[in-house]
Amino acid sequence: MSEPTPAPAAPQAGPPPRHHMALMIWVSVFPTLTVLELLFHQWLKRLPLVLQTLVLSACVVLTVVYVLMPRLQRLRARLLMRAAR
Repeated sequence: MSEPTPAPAAPQAGPPPRHHMALMIWVSVFPTLTVLELLFHQWLKRLPLVLQTLVLSACVVLTVVYVLMPRLQRLRARLLMRAAR
């Protein structure tokens, strides 16, 4: 009795090229930075510039790393899978 042939593996997305990663980062950082600045401008302007930058950059980095980049990477993987079909 012969062994069953394994199904072909789905193509893996792999790490994006550097220019794709730069675009994904920019697409997530720019709107996040703009929205947070608009939302918190009145509160932030009371702080010294260094603290403004610290608070805003911490919020942007956490939002981009934990919320937006995973979603953009999943979207990229879906687009690559669709293109591979």
